[in-house]
Amino acid sequence: MKTIKILGPGCKRCQSAADMVQAEADKLGIAVTIDKVTDYAEIARFGIVSTPGIVVDGKVVHAGGLPKQEAIGGWLTD
Repeated sequence: MKTIKILGPGCKRCQSAADMVQAEADKLGIAVTIDKVTDYAEIARFGIVSTPGIVVDGKVVHAGGLPKQEAIGGWLTD
């Protein structure tokens, strides 16, 4: 099971990023847990200054704007 954190204030882009990750995980048959982190102090601990940020199993893989759909699969299969 992959642990995913979506870092951001809970805006529409943050929700879209979470939906994109879930859709790709479902397509690949990978079980994921998605946590939405909205606390700015916790977001800052990851070094994220532009949201949404995406963290997979403790590693920051994306920050700022929506990710490219094809990149998500690579993050989930690493």
